Amino acid sequence: MTNVRKGDTVVVLAGKDRGKRGTVERIEKTKRGLGVVIPGVNMARKHQRARQRTQQGGILDLPVPLHVSNVQVVCPRCNKPTRVGHTQLEDGRRVRVCKHCGEQIEVTSR
Repeated sequence: MTNVRKGDTVVVLAGKDRGKRGTVERIEKTKRGLGVVIPGVNMARKHQRARQRTQQGGILDLPVPLHVSNVQVVCPRCNKPTRVGHTQLEDGRRVRVCKHCGEQIEVTSR
């Protein structure tokens, strides 16, 4: 069970975009482990050649994956970056909880 999931609000801890908040768009497997893609954070420029007469070439800004260790989940209740704990409910499900307030962390949109 991972600490960061698609749809979580996270804050960037390291790098050129330190302090920015965003929602995780997707999680990718990279050479260095797991990476998270956050729209508008860690943008890279790609030079695209025109492939057909209808497709125009140009310079595109694309979000590049950040390593999962460089982001921290923001608790929806206390609105603070927090470490994530895991606990087991009475019905046997394992859920993520905030280490500050103990509230269950739910993914808002999947």
